[in-house]
Amino acid sequence: MLVIYAIGSNGSGQLGIGHKEDVSVPKQVLFDPDTIINQATQVCAGGNHTLLLASGLLYCSGDHSTGACGLLPNQKVLDAHFHQLRLETEESKHQVVSCAATWEASIIVRNDANGRATQVYSFGIGNKGELGQGELLFRSSKAQLIKDFPPEGLEVVNLAASVSHVVAVLSNGNVYGWGSGRKGQLGQPEGIIYAPRKITGLDFKVVRAVCGREFTYLLGEPETGQHFVLGSDKWNVRSSAPQAVPGWKDVGATWGSIFVLQQDGNLLSWGRDDHGQLTPPELPCIAQIAIGSEHALGLTDDGKVLAWGWGEHGNCGPSTTNGDVKGKWNTIASSQYLPPGSKISSIGAGCATSWVCIST
Repeated sequence: MLVIYAIGSNGSGQLGIGHKEDVSVPKQVLFDPDTIINQATQVCAGGNHTLLLASGLLYCSGDHSTGACGLLPNQKVLDAHFHQLRLETEESKHQVVSCAATWEASIIVRNDANGRATQVYSFGIGNKGELGQGELLFRSSKAQLIKDFPPEGLEVVNLAASVSHVVAVLSNGNVYGWGSGRKGQLGQPEGIIYAPRKITGLDFKVVRAVCGREFTYLLGEPETGQHFVLGSDKWNVRSSAPQAVPGWKDVGATWGSIFVLQQDGNLLSWGRDDHGQLTPPELPCIAQIAIGSEHALGLTDDGKVLAWGWGEHGNCGPSTTNGDVKGKWNTIASSQYLPPGSKISSIGAGCATSWVCIST
């Protein structure tokens, strides 16, 4: 069984801990009664809502007013708890395979009847095209299928989003994007993109994407480490990128910086660092990363969760200097304090929120 703990920004109940106050000491995430979580696949956070994907089911907590938490359940919702998301009026048996969140919208990929990841849905508010549904549909609590996407025969293998744009990587290595592309983060020509549009001009097959506030970071296979940053060069996020990142294991982006976890546990980073977002000196070997809006988490081989960056809402633990954890890290959780047989299995990070998943 999995138990999840959260800290950080909680003004809309997005931590799902039963109240709406920020916390800097981990508190257990609450679910509707009789909910058993065995494995958390993904934590995705919008501005004021959190999506939790676990064993093909999607749960949500936070601000319901935007529609980004889907249709309200038939029974009364327990305030500031995670509840299973209702995507449409009829129950569907198709599994959700991935999710992403903009500031006020949610985007999910579901398997079709053949078990292939070909159905992309969006819901919430998308005033800059974030729903990918064309110019006329910019608000919906019901999950709306994005029509004619992906192209016939292709699957979505990776989905990423930031404040106001969304990117989908397809099984043939092509990438499509929608939402705000005013800084070139969705390729050329720049502007608001209201439906999925192919990003052109790439000379490698993309396998992974992450999004910052005004940029998109695309990666090829780890063997070659080809990569490309599209969009704004604010904080030198494009101009200070290395030539290539061979041997990458995982990647993430804050709103203004990029992180690449290498196979050897080293964490490369570049971009915005005014709150100490970039990798602190002498960081130990990292097994997993989770990158939030302006902070980062790393899970070490020996089961410690380290946090650094902008921590004003308690998302980097209680000890900060003017709200920052700069040039160092805080340990916000550790497997050594857990009962025998329990361990920290995964971590997550959102908009000034941090998540620790414990397997028991």
